[in-house]
Amino acid sequence: MAGMADTDADDDATPVETTEWDGGFSWIAYPDEDARRASHALTTDAGVWLVDPVDVDGLDAHLREAGDVAGVVVLQDRHTRDAAAVARRHDVAVSVPEGMALTREKLDADADPTGSALAGSAYEVHELRSDDEWEEAVLWNAERETLLVPETLGTLPAFRDGGDALGVHPAVEESPQELAEWDPDHVLVGHGTSIHEDATAALTAALGLD
Repeated sequence: MAGMADTDADDDATPVETTEWDGGFSWIAYPDEDARRASHALTTDAGVWLVDPVDVDGLDAHLREAGDVAGVVVLQDRHTRDAAAVARRHDVAVSVPEGMALTREKLDADADPTGSALAGSAYEVHELRSDDEWEEAVLWNAERETLLVPETLGTLPAFRDGGDALGVHPAVEESPQELAEWDPDHVLVGHGTSIHEDATAALTAALGLD
């Protein structure tokens, strides 16, 4: 289990590996994990939306600098992580895309449906995969040209071919060509460091379209 709420002793701490970008920040709570689980704090007009959060000492101190937490969203059935605990601490709801029943079963909290977008934000919610073994949705923000793919894409060595910066999950048999619909400046992933430079080129290469 990840670290819990901040204490006075760690009030100035930050998550272990944090990347700031113009739409918020991302953190990898335990960089030494093989899975390098990544979470994201998205700044929006409604406040900060947390995506698939892994809790860690220092997180709340960092969030206070970003703004009030508007909600927590889980986008993949294996990414329930610490969503319920973080949401309870910030007195906000956990949201899950409609139709993702498997994710709701795994979540230690009741979940609100997201609808077609995260409330009060420009982040659209799009279903990517839904079957008995894998549920996943992605977020797209046209204003910030940001694509968030929590599981199907990643930057771990197991995802990538050769020197590619980004790759497709090794358990995905068919390349997710529908992701080519977007030309992002940022590709946020759920495993590994996200892409903030040459993101469209990295996505194109990952999908085998270059």
